Amino acid sequence: MNRPKKGSDPRDAMLDHLPALRAFALSLTRNGATADDMVQDTVVKAWTNMDKFQPGTNMRAWLFTILRNTYYSSRRKLNREVADPEGTMVAGLSVKPDHDGHLNLTDFKKVFETLPDEQREALILVGASGFSYEEAADMCGVAIGTIKSRANRGRARLTELLGLDGNSPIEMTDNATMAVVAGGGSVLR
Repeated sequence: MNRPKKGSDPRDAMLDHLPALRAFALSLTRNGATADDMVQDTVVKAWTNMDKFQPGTNMRAWLFTILRNTYYSSRRKLNREVADPEGTMVAGLSVKPDHDGHLNLTDFKKVFETLPDEQREALILVGASGFSYEEAADMCGVAIGTIKSRANRGRARLTELLGLDGNSPIEMTDNATMAVVAGGGSVLR
């Protein structure tokens, strides 16, 4: 009945069952390489959990149960995975390293400092601080059209100096800076 002899190490008995384990794994997976991986996983799990094996019980049945559970766990995992052969989904999930954004932010700050004071002021108020054109115009004591013109000229000059075109993605990590360049309000208030 494939029970280890009294006093013998159950790990030694595992070797006797490897051919049967492989045949069982092959019948489940229908793939030699996958079957070999399954047998290896089973042996590793059995080896690390040998303290749970009860001497005098059926080693082969215990190993087959581990292999079967490993197989069905891997099947459940595969059912949750999504095929993405072109990497489209992965590309959408990936995150650029922070240092790229910090480098762009440093470049932005240098270029931003070259703008005339009025354009910087308009961009900070309307873009980074999120004030409306009307609120920014009241704060600066100028007409709404003047603030709009300053902000628009400032954005255009930033875009030119940073080498951005209308289709270039903005890769900065600072929301306020992105709002200034993109023309939207920021979360900063």
